This record gives sequence, structure tokens and C-alpha cells, in this order.
Amino acid sequence: MMTAVLTSVRNIEEARDAARAGADMIDLKEPRAGALGALPTNIVREVVDVIRTEHPALLLSATVGDLEAAALAEMEAMVEAIGACGVDYVKVGIAPGMHGHAALDHLATLPWRIVPVLLCDDGLDMALVEHACTQAFPAVMADTARKQAGSLFDCVPQGDLRALVEQVRGSGLQVGLAGALQLDDLPRLRGLAPDFAGFRSALCVAGRDSRLDPARVLQVRQGLQGAPSHGLPPHAQPGMEAAL
Repeated sequence: MMTAVLTSVRNIEEARDAARAGADMIDLKEPRAGALGALPTNIVREVVDVIRTEHPALLLSATVGDLEAAALAEMEAMVEAIGACGVDYVKVGIAPGMHGHAALDHLATLPWRIVPVLLCDDGLDMALVEHACTQAFPAVMADTARKQAGSLFDCVPQGDLRALVEQVRGSGLQVGLAGALQLDDLPRLRGLAPDFAGFRSALCVAGRDSRLDPARVLQVRQGLQGAPSHGLPPHAQPGMEAAL
């Protein structure tokens, strides 16, 4: 099974570069605003309109910002605002703790295709995973909030991640992994074979806040396939769009 590459972008230029470099899914977020920083809705709409026209087969997701699990009203308002922009999936971060289960229950009542992103900087809460799997979500993700602390594999033992993948997939949902993933993590990702893996840090030359490099998108995609990188195809060469 081929793991799809979920590529996080902050604007239309990065979205176009990622699509041309072979990204399977485009994820809209503002990395300067946090782990799941939300973009302004006008930018989300712009990217949705353009990518739907130029790359209609690509799936689009967007984040709602770094919100407290107890802030249900704010969470619902942001889900409504982002969902109305026309993305396929709305990603919502859920931290472990007493409010996580209630947040999942509330999200499951909303009329959008919501993907709960379970934050596991301090380890994986399998009870929260199991609870997410009882709801009608299209997918469940594991991710980290503290990107400077290392990758997902530095926070969660590989055996626990395997249990997550098996639990979610066994429930009939898709499963995704993210969290400051790097090129060195690709062999372990291939071994776990999630349905999709999210990347930002590994795709930027100078850290996740810097400009996305389409050459790295292609490199990650080839690495997940277990193939060596042979450089960018002509259509994916950087500089196709106006320079930032």
C-alpha cells in the first residue's frame, strides 16, 4: 500500500508547487501561528478555488488553529468557517486530558468531514484513540504540537504507533501520521504504512516557517515508495510561479 503525502502549505504559490511536485493531498495551515495554525479564510478559499481548477483530483484539508479542547464554542465556530471554504477535510487538534473525549463527541455532531488530530508529544493516549474510532470520522491522525522537540518518532515508541495504525484501520477509518517528520523517518513510515503522512518541516530548507521546496516534496514521495530520488521532473521545477 502506498502512503499518500499530505503536504502542508501556507499560500497559493506553495500549493501549486506542491501539486506539481507530486503531493497527493494539500493541507492548508500557517506554521508561524502554531502547530495547527489556521490560515485566513480568504486564503483558504483562494487555494481551494485554484487547486480545484488546476488539480481537481487532489484532496484538500485545512486546520482550525491551536485551540483548547475545552473551548467547544470556539472550536465549532472555526470548524464552520473553515468547512465553508470548500475543503474536503477539516483538521482539529485534540490534546489528551479530561476534555479530549467531550471534544471528540462534539465534533462528531457537526456536518463536516472532520479529522481529529490527536496530539501526542508526551505519548499516545490509546483510550482517546479508541474513543475517536467509535465516531463517524473519515480519518484519525497522530501529530505533535512542540515541533522543536523532535519528530513523532521521538515522542511515541514505534510499537505504540503500530498499535494506533492497527486500531484505526481496524475500525474502518483511515489513519495518518505527522509531527515534524524528517527524511530519516521515511523507512519507519514505510514499515507502519499509514494511509497518509503529513509533512512540513522536511519540505522546507530553513525550518517549517520558511518557503516550501518542491524538490523535497518529490524526494519525500519517492522515499515513501522506497525509490531513490532522481531529481525534479521539468513540470515541478521551482520558479514556475512568480518568486516570493
